[in-house]
Amino acid sequence: MDVIINVVLVVIAGIFLFNRFVPVKGVNQITTEELKTKLKRKDIQFVDVRTLGEFTSNHIKRFKNIPLHELTLKSEKLTKDKEVVVICQSGMRSNKAAKLLKKMGFQQITNVKGGMSSWY
Repeated sequence: MDVIINVVLVVIAGIFLFNRFVPVKGVNQITTEELKTKLKRKDIQFVDVRTLGEFTSNHIKRFKNIPLHELTLKSEKLTKDKEVVVICQSGMRSNKAAKLLKKMGFQQITNVKGGMSSWY
């Protein structure tokens, strides 16, 4: 019986990790090097989903701070027919933000892999 419980727990943990780390279908994944090129474009919306404290201490110009926990409420500040590039500290919250934006009907979403940790 203990073996069955352990197997079930491992499977549940595996599914959880798979869902957290697998890129969202229909969301572009770019590196911070590729982000440097995108920053030159004026037709893209840039969103940093870290907390205000994280954003204040270090951020990239052109990025608007909309913390992940406020994204659903503040998504009206974004235009659905323009590309949205999302970033966070490591890429995990921005990947979650990309999933949320996709569910809200945004079509062109790009996640920055590695986030601000990879920016330097």
